Amino acid sequence: MASRLSIARVSSLSLFLSLLAGAVTLSPSVHAEEWPMFGRDHTNRHFSPLVTVDRTNVAKLRPAWIFQTGITGYFQAEPVVVDGAMYVSTTQNHVAALDARTGRVLWTYTHKARTEKIFGPPSNRGVAVSGGKVFEATMDGRVIALDAKTGKVLWDHEAVRPEEGESETASDLAGKLGAGAIQGSSRLGFKMPPLVADGLVIVGVAGAGYGLHVEDEKGGLDGGAVVGIEGGYGRRGWLAAYDAATGEERWRWYVTKEDGWEGGFVEKTADGVPLNRDIAAEKAAATRHKEAWKVGGGSLWMTPAYDADLGLIYVGTGNPAPQNFGLSRPGDNLYTMSLVALDVKTGKLRWYYQQVPHDEWGYDVASPPFLLDYATPEGPVKAVAEASKTGWLYVHDRATGTLLGRSAPLTTQKNLYAPPTETGTVVSPGPLGAISWHPVAFDPTTSMAYAQVRHGATTYTVRTVPAAGDRPQIRFTETSEAKGEPSFSTLTAVDLAKDGAIKWSVKAGSRLSGGTLATAGGLVFSGEEDGHLDAHDAATGSMLWRFQCGAGIGGPPITYSLDGRQYVAVAAGGASFTKGSGFGTGDALVVFALPD
Repeated sequence: MASRLSIARVSSLSLFLSLLAGAVTLSPSVHAEEWPMFGRDHTNRHFSPLVTVDRTNVAKLRPAWIFQTGITGYFQAEPVVVDGAMYVSTTQNHVAALDARTGRVLWTYTHKARTEKIFGPPSNRGVAVSGGKVFEATMDGRVIALDAKTGKVLWDHEAVRPEEGESETASDLAGKLGAGAIQGSSRLGFKMPPLVADGLVIVGVAGAGYGLHVEDEKGGLDGGAVVGIEGGYGRRGWLAAYDAATGEERWRWYVTKEDGWEGGFVEKTADGVPLNRDIAAEKAAATRHKEAWKVGGGSLWMTPAYDADLGLIYVGTGNPAPQNFGLSRPGDNLYTMSLVALDVKTGKLRWYYQQVPHDEWGYDVASPPFLLDYATPEGPVKAVAEASKTGWLYVHDRATGTLLGRSAPLTTQKNLYAPPTETGTVVSPGPLGAISWHPVAFDPTTSMAYAQVRHGATTYTVRTVPAAGDRPQIRFTETSEAKGEPSFSTLTAVDLAKDGAIKWSVKAGSRLSGGTLATAGGLVFSGEEDGHLDAHDAATGSMLWRFQCGAGIGGPPITYSLDGRQYVAVAAGGASFTKGSGFGTGDALVVFALPD
């Protein structure tokens, strides 16, 4: 493995300038009391300047009100608070507007899906609110605008039909492999909260390279998953912009590159780690798979960050298809597994940084990127940071994509980029991360990033189903939890002013999920899949408060203030993989405050 690339050391003066700049780059329209969009503002920092709840009194937090959606499971939405109203979406794409002080229902929108053929378990990660409208992107491939005061549908644009052109189905795979309960297919739909920028509603599809998964006995996907079938299985991922007033599509950018998606057949990642590829075999196969890009995958999981001054949006792309099986997609598979910068007005690609060329491990660039002013010896640089499943946090120049630095490893890396084999290859981390789609909170006043990090290893095994009758031989890659390897989660603080060093790391009682929230009150909030919402001291990691919400935390916590009272809100819906631990699914939005 290549030696660690340290984040540049900084002088005291440049650090001070960076922090000063970072403190004033929030969107000017964002009031300190509100949480008006995903990530709180276009920087995607998941940081609030509120200080009423702090280290000295957080232990007194208690539930102020609870809203039960009536829809259980995969409640991953981040609420949005604007003008005293809270807007939240459910796993079935229903939307509720609530009085953010009391939880009183103002209106509800009941979504009527046009198809039940969606990919994977249903979930929705939130809405966007702007200009008196509530925008939602749905699992059945629609982008919808609702009146923020009444919930009335203002426009409903069908962006894609999930079932059209699907390249694999659960019943087809079960028939071929004799597998058990199966989830998923290569169908397209939306999970991410939309980004509203420059009069556009911007959202990307997921499911393009998702693959078919075999459930384990716990009801989850950790015990075993068929994740990559050799051949033309997959869809082509894309990000699109829609007119906020009318819903008309303005531009669309496809993740897979039509001309030259093979790239340079690189032998190492851009930051110098060997990929262990058989380049000769890939080049020999390239002529047989010239059109692999048409089903090349590249899902988009989370909301972009936006720099209005540069006119750029930043978004991470997912794995190529077929997932975890690269023989039928030779080359680097541009622009999957990348952080990309696009022109907000046109969708044109400005730059890209591919974290894992020719990925065979499921290392989607999934966590939402966040903006910062990054200190260097030459002074502060406007930067964008991206947390990775491979275990690093990368920092790039916002304008050019130049890699400015890479943090210390956040987890143990074992056999990184070792290819799947017929005898089984143990690799750490596996497809669930280090850091998956969950947001990383960043405090611009301290340059500290706070991440939920999963530690564990996965065994990647190539399987073969012999030919039978008129059916050819089938090869696929199966993943399973590596036996004898530790599996746990940590809440980890990364100091981006000091070489990306780990300042502290605290082991959690159960798996962490949903993402983090940092506040100027010196707190970091983090949810666990056993149902606990925890508050930690941002300086030391010490746990100061926790509350059992009754079901696993699957969405990012937020905070807001009304009439001088600060609230903390989080969705508690559980997930299928908590069933085996005795924690079921739920439907509660739990809102906390200090006693009157």
